[in-house]
Amino acid sequence: MRVLVTRPEQDAKRTAKRLKVLGHEAVIDPVLAIEPVPFEAIQNAPDAIAITSANAVRVLGKEELVSLVSCPLFAVGSQSAEAARDAGFPNVVACGGDARALAATLSDELRGGARVLYLAGEDRAQDLAALAAGEGIAVETKVVYRAVAATRLRQETLARLREGELDAVLHYSRRSADIFLALVNKENLGDAARGAAHLCFSEAVAAALQSAGFNVKIAARPNEDALFALLR
Repeated sequence: MRVLVTRPEQDAKRTAKRLKVLGHEAVIDPVLAIEPVPFEAIQNAPDAIAITSANAVRVLGKEELVSLVSCPLFAVGSQSAEAARDAGFPNVVACGGDARALAATLSDELRGGARVLYLAGEDRAQDLAALAAGEGIAVETKVVYRAVAATRLRQETLARLREGELDAVLHYSRRSADIFLALVNKENLGDAARGAAHLCFSEAVAAALQSAGFNVKIAARPNEDALFALLR
């Protein structure tokens, strides 16, 4: 299948490699670009660190990493956990794929009243601090990166949409799906885009696409393996 990958560049390249191994052709066109956000140095080491995106550790500089790598890190899923290990964190726990599962794991693994530093993006689909508060965990949210929306799709993507040459589009976040839809409509290619299958991480990710009448399929679980299982 010919599959459009709209993730940020680094994640998109990783996904493209997996698609190639499975016999699919990947077309990369990120609708979000990741930028670091400056933040104040962390004075007191937390009991643990939490992340809901691989980007949270990728943007850290050497000084920030040195001050944090000794802390246990709880990652939302396997991909963010892998990125944390690559960044030098030796004690990493991969959770169930969404913020609720992450909050529940923090509660199971940490003592009540534990202080968790959440390295977050500027835009967040769920409030980890609120979810963890119900579990007796104190979460400090520190924004370390932002995702900047693309202003248009690449010419190759537009041409393939016009010619009906894309079989599927992968959508990993609600924001990226919303941006894709806006960019498609900007080019008057909504009807052309409806010819592809739109494979989504969750119902929340799929919401705008479903409202626009797109052919949407939702992964059984919020992870890439479940998303790839829809490529049939």
